[in-house]
Amino acid sequence: QFSFQEDGWGAFLAERLVRKCDVLNRGLSGYNTRWAKLILPRLITKSSGTESTVAVIIFFGANDSALKDLNPKQHVPLEEYADNLRSMIQYLKSVDITEDRIILITPPPLQESAWEKECLAKGEKLNRRNATTGEYAQACVQVARDCGTDVVDLWTLMQKNQDFSSYLSDGLHLSTKGNSFLAAQLWSCLGKKLSALPSLLPYWRDVDCRNPEVSLL
Repeated sequence: QFSFQEDGWGAFLAERLVRKCDVLNRGLSGYNTRWAKLILPRLITKSSGTESTVAVIIFFGANDSALKDLNPKQHVPLEEYADNLRSMIQYLKSVDITEDRIILITPPPLQESAWEKECLAKGEKLNRRNATTGEYAQACVQVARDCGTDVVDLWTLMQKNQDFSSYLSDGLHLSTKGNSFLAAQLWSCLGKKLSALPSLLPYWRDVDCRNPEVSLL
């Protein structure tokens, strides 16, 4: 949901793709795969132009991996999380979005000390663990391998920088730097899919001002 705010990764992609294709944001803050699986058929249908869909990005895991005893509402068991991802991929394939047009993103790493401060400010205990989030990230990568989709392993990539806290605004959600990092990783996947897309309508200098219909119709 926050990807289209200023400096968000979704906004970055939309800006890069102006006059090539529309970037639609269907992110829902706080949702997990259990809920997303149920609403996906409402968000994407055959009638919504799936034949012209270049890519669908599925980004879940940070909420599913919440600790069951401390955050039971958002928690989804690991095996169910993987099954839900597979189910969403199968649904997309059923509406003619092939696996080569699907990109999974693992949850980012959790910076526990920063997120614990956020929890304590709400009178709660630390309700996530980075090691647990890592298990969900590994499951996401495995689903991508099994189903033949692309995957951005954000959990692993961000931790190549030992101090990954700068990628997160509060220990959980992406900071400006984290959004930029994810956008760059996604662009390396999307570039191949988008390289053949033509620009929509000619550059203004190329329009025949005496007879614009020739250029524009």
